[in-house]
This record gives sequence, structure tokens and C-alpha cells, in this order.
Amino acid sequence: MSRGRLIAFEGGEASGKSTQAARLAAERRAVLTREPGGTALGGAIRRLVLDPAVSVSPWAEALLMAADRAQHVAEVIAPALARGDDVVTDRYIPSSLAYQGYGRGLDKSALHRISAWATGGVDADLVVLLDVPPAVAAARLEGRDRMEAAGAEFHARVSEGYRALAADDPDRWVVVDGEGSVDEVAARVRDAVDKWLASQS
Repeated sequence: MSRGRLIAFEGGEASGKSTQAARLAAERRAVLTREPGGTALGGAIRRLVLDPAVSVSPWAEALLMAADRAQHVAEVIAPALARGDDVVTDRYIPSSLAYQGYGRGLDKSALHRISAWATGGVDADLVVLLDVPPAVAAARLEGRDRMEAAGAEFHARVSEGYRALAADDPDRWVVVDGEGSVDEVAARVRDAVDKWLASQS
């Protein structure tokens, strides 16, 4: 039995990645999951990390995300891939690099080593980045959790970080315009993923 593929959706707040991850997972009959929060432990970490009333230092935030990722891989991702199932995850390792690395200013090499250790080296086969202008994303925001309320400069750094990560790894990343209707963006995602899969055969 061949190993399944891991597809990670990435993007800033209100980029539409959660909606598009669910759409693609349904179309491909893949396992759908998310970070943080894809497990019971991850759900507790998610509530803690996103609570605006809780003060979390940048490195504590990074380590909590790594703990969530370790459980996520052990409990959900690795078993599914071993069964031959494809997995679509709403956020993965690039989120730590973009948010805690570019956004918080932590050492990106150290963050990558921590994630590689936490996941046992399980990396995404494909990363789909939904690129949305900051003004569009801001207009879409409904809530104000701790990440969403981090400020415009923080989110600009995160956005720039995602673009830099995509540029550094063009064979594994596809950048999709996230503006437009859900169906329009879904069609772009489908086309980009199909082209990537064709290039791998």
C-alpha cells in the first residue's frame, strides 16, 4: 500500500483556508484536520493559545504549537498516511515559521528543528497558500481572538513571511489568489492541486 499525501493549507487570518481545506478534502475524500485543535489535547491548546485573556510569551506559544503538532501527527496524520489515505490539514509547520518566526521574530531555523523533532520528520507533500490582501482579510474578520488581535504590523510580517516561504520552495508550494467567491477560489485551488499532482506522476 502506498503512503498517502499530506496537503497543508496556509494563509493569514480570514484568508479562507479553513473553508477551502474542507472543500478539497471532501472532493478528494481525504482526512480533514486542523492545527491547533485536531485532537483532544490540541483542542485544549487551541483554547489556551487563542484566549485573549491569557498572556503567552513568543517561545511558550511556539512550544505549545509544537506540542499540538506532535500529538496531531501521532494521533491523526501519521496513521492516516500509513493507511494510504490523503490528509488535508488546515495549518501545519509553515504556520509556526510564519507566525512565530516572521511574526514574532523568533529564530526560524530553531522553529523548523523543533517542528521536525515534534513530527518525527513528517512534512507536507504540498502546501497551498491562500494569498489575500491585508485589507480584504481585515474586512472578513469577525472575531478577535489573541492571534487576530495581534495588530496590522504583525499580520503584515506574517503575510510577507508566507510569501518568502513559498518563494524558497516552489516545488512544494502553490500560491492561490484568495479573493473572490468561495466557488471561484475553490476552482483555483482545484486547478493548482491538479497541476501539482500531474507534475508528480
